[in-house]
Amino acid sequence: MASSPITGKTPVPKSASTGLTTEEARSRLLKSGPNAMPDTALHPFRRALTQFWTPVPWMLEAAIVLEVVLGKYFEAGIIAGLLMFNAGLGFFQEGRAQATLAALKARLALNAAVKRDSTWKTIPATELVVGDVVKLSLGAVVAADVHVTDGSVLLDQSMLTGESVPIEAGAGFDAYAGALVRRGEAVAEVKATGASTKFGRTAELVRTARVVSSQQKAVLHVVRNLALFNGCIVILLVGYAHALLKMPVTEIIPLVLTAILASIPVALPATFTLASAIGAKALAKLNVLPTRLSAVDEAASIDVLCVDKTGTLTRNELTVTAVHTMSGFDEGHVLGLAALASSDGGQDPVDAAIRTATAEKAVSDLPKLIKFVPFDPGTKMSEATASEHSGAAVHVVKGAFAVVSGLTHSAPEATQAANELEAKGFRVLAVAAGPFAALKMAGIIALSYPPRSDSAALITELHTLGVRAIMVTGDAPATAEIVAHAVGLRGKICPPGPIPANVRPEEFAVFAGILPDGKYNLVKAFQKTGHTVGMCGDGANDGPALRQAQMGIAVSTATDVAKSAAGIVLTKPGLGGIVASVKEGRITFQRVLTYTLNSVTKKIVQVLFLAAGLLMTGHAILTPMLMVIIMLTGDLLGMSLTTDNVQPSPLPNRWQIGKLTIAGVFMGVSELVFCVAVLAFAKFRLGLGIETLRTLAFVAIVFGNQATTYTNRARQRIWASRPSGWLMGSSLLDLLIASTLATCGIAMAPLSIAIVTETLAAATVFAFIVDFVKVPVYHRLNIS
Repeated sequence: MASSPITGKTPVPKSASTGLTTEEARSRLLKSGPNAMPDTALHPFRRALTQFWTPVPWMLEAAIVLEVVLGKYFEAGIIAGLLMFNAGLGFFQEGRAQATLAALKARLALNAAVKRDSTWKTIPATELVVGDVVKLSLGAVVAADVHVTDGSVLLDQSMLTGESVPIEAGAGFDAYAGALVRRGEAVAEVKATGASTKFGRTAELVRTARVVSSQQKAVLHVVRNLALFNGCIVILLVGYAHALLKMPVTEIIPLVLTAILASIPVALPATFTLASAIGAKALAKLNVLPTRLSAVDEAASIDVLCVDKTGTLTRNELTVTAVHTMSGFDEGHVLGLAALASSDGGQDPVDAAIRTATAEKAVSDLPKLIKFVPFDPGTKMSEATASEHSGAAVHVVKGAFAVVSGLTHSAPEATQAANELEAKGFRVLAVAAGPFAALKMAGIIALSYPPRSDSAALITELHTLGVRAIMVTGDAPATAEIVAHAVGLRGKICPPGPIPANVRPEEFAVFAGILPDGKYNLVKAFQKTGHTVGMCGDGANDGPALRQAQMGIAVSTATDVAKSAAGIVLTKPGLGGIVASVKEGRITFQRVLTYTLNSVTKKIVQVLFLAAGLLMTGHAILTPMLMVIIMLTGDLLGMSLTTDNVQPSPLPNRWQIGKLTIAGVFMGVSELVFCVAVLAFAKFRLGLGIETLRTLAFVAIVFGNQATTYTNRARQRIWASRPSGWLMGSSLLDLLIASTLATCGIAMAPLSIAIVTETLAAATVFAFIVDFVKVPVYHRLNIS
């Protein structure tokens, strides 16, 4: 890990042997200010309100005001309730950023052992200052970024890096806040505290990392297009009613209110959320837990997936990969001797891997252990004294090859074997045994994280789905190349160093030697080139990248910080959950696409029908109350599309709002022809009065919406796939409500059952006619 930068404002600390005086520490704390991490995030409810109000500028608020002015408090309450419902959903989602910061803070040490006035004492970690001398003891959490000056400890930094192997830290090593001391004791000098630590900077990046979701952009663009189109129609309506029809203000206000209600897709954000929630429920059954609903939608669009190596492509445990034996020893004896010099039941993953391998190749004539000396970072080896069956003493050492070979007369063959194994990226240990003064090289053991058995097949499946998988790892290029080849990743390896600003995912298959902040920069670089990025990580330092990515994925072994920053948490190792997320995301996308197309169709036809009705009758053909009923029943039907049976696309999805709007206008105009034809027949042939015509207009809109709902749900013919049970049930309920209200004269003038039935039959015929015309139009627009 790279050491944290130190600000130049702090005076040069005193010698680590004496520590600071209390007065010096107090002075530095006053100068630097509190060293707790900042908490300046915008209140989530406030941000939720802001985000929801942005795509729906002023029209709904205006509708509420007009309803209140007209004394229509019930209708005003319904519209206000819909607004608050969507804002509440945003509030829930925004709380995720606060949860990430809370998880980061909870992992910091509460207290620290510090040397003040030449005396060791325990103080709150927030009172530490740069230059303090602290003690790192067994079981303690490192309270600040420090530089080890004396002693040796085994540091578990998995909560920072996600790597399972603890690191030996001796004099000269830089350790970071949040690491856990697994073994030993050391003295260190504080180099950074609070928000200046790597941990604090990670928290700040998590707080500021943000990318606008494609879903939010889609809502904004759809509402913008509808507002522009329908806004112009409303202005023309008002102008025509006032200038030509000389309509009084008492009639113009309801007309304007009806037009506003007809123009805005109030349930659009709520339906997006509902579709995502249904997708999330399906994913939960596949061992995938979405923590941000927007990640379900984004899964449909990702075309680049940055994958961590350890724990995702590989198993998250060290194993013995190869054993190279020397003359006079076999594989079982080399492993058995190494096991004698390994801790039993400790937390060292290397010793655990050796003992596991030994159990699989047990031999019966091993020496009997007498004494074990644990691994010493200073000597870089562990030792054991054992007794042969003959009673002769034997000394066993296990450690770094360079150290062990220096204690023996190793042959060139051993050096060559060790170099070859290290060149392949394996962790290499040497084992020697014999009399204390005449040790003999027994063999060489290579350890690694083996690829998961299903990784290659899942990488191939992702490629088939149009998602390019890229390995991102902090390991050396040689190690990364071996794993990449084993799992089927083909392409060049990006050399270690800063991420190029204009890097493209197709240039490299592997990014090796990535620094802690590199993943965050890599995600941003890919996003700048127009890609939708998925990021898979497990450590606290992955938090910013997971938060920045459109689809952040925390693996099953990830830290709490990574899980809270991610949008999706896998509960089983491997890529299986990612593939499932992509497939389910594309199903969700198709459902939302159908609803959006349906919503555009409805809003276009409703406003244009108001204009056509005004021209034909000289009156507003729909009242605000009728429009509220149409909204409620229509949204019930529209939301049921989130459960519909759809065919996911084989490649990543993209929102094409322009083409979607054109398709919606085409379908809206088609439905307008149907509605105008029904209204014209009733007025000029049946001679119905204005109140009855309003009821018929209500019925025509509801039945016409039913027809276009079924033609919009299938990109091919209307019978290409069976509607879901919820859709058919909602459709029947919608028809029943509209027919009952119309025939019974509830909230409108009564209409005969015969006319309602004939209108329904006409809508059915209309559905098949427009279905015949739509296929070439959809094909030309590439709506799929």
